[in-house]
Amino acid sequence: MAVVSTATAAATPTHQHVTVNRPNPVSVGTIVWLASELMFFAALFAMYFTVRQTMPAEEWALQADKLNITFSTINTIVLVLSSFTCQWAVFKAEQFKPSRSGKLFQFWTWGMHEWLTMTYLMGAFFIGGQIFEYTELVHQGLTISSSPYGSVFYMTTGFHGLHVTGGLIAFLFVLGRSFAAKRFGHHEATTTIVTSYYWHFVDVVWIALFAVIYLLR
Repeated sequence: MAVVSTATAAATPTHQHVTVNRPNPVSVGTIVWLASELMFFAALFAMYFTVRQTMPAEEWALQADKLNITFSTINTIVLVLSSFTCQWAVFKAEQFKPSRSGKLFQFWTWGMHEWLTMTYLMGAFFIGGQIFEYTELVHQGLTISSSPYGSVFYMTTGFHGLHVTGGLIAFLFVLGRSFAAKRFGHHEATTTIVTSYYWHFVDVVWIALFAVIYLLR
């Protein structure tokens, strides 16, 4: 009887419960939306290269020489570094640590609020630098209607600047939601994460714009 029982137990299949991890719908929706934004910027790049192909090389070079490469490089570095501070904010959000645990200048104790605020300030610095650059170029006679080069320059960089401004508004929303929440939880962390997707996206797009407009003149 013992042998029969053992054989019966061995023949009985064991059912394994498989846990299915569904993707976060907010993250999926954000990624799909960013894909559409990528197509928008692809159209801007196509416009830029089309105008460059049809415009006389001498006139193009004359307009491109008005760009301040050094200043734009500094502005670009600030924006790229803001992606790192944004990602640190994500790390702290995933750890459910909204605020710092030490003094303000002890950045290693910062929480999501401090890292996201730093990201906001760096993004605001970039926008301020872009406005300053526009002002200098207008004084040099480069406007959106002065030449085809001016049109494509202001349209490509201007639309990107609007996207950065949108990211800054999103940061304010994330911070406001976090402060208003009685307890920092998954909803607040998810909001921080999907906003970081957008910020990394605009940073990568700017790197491509900077390389094309400022380096491949």
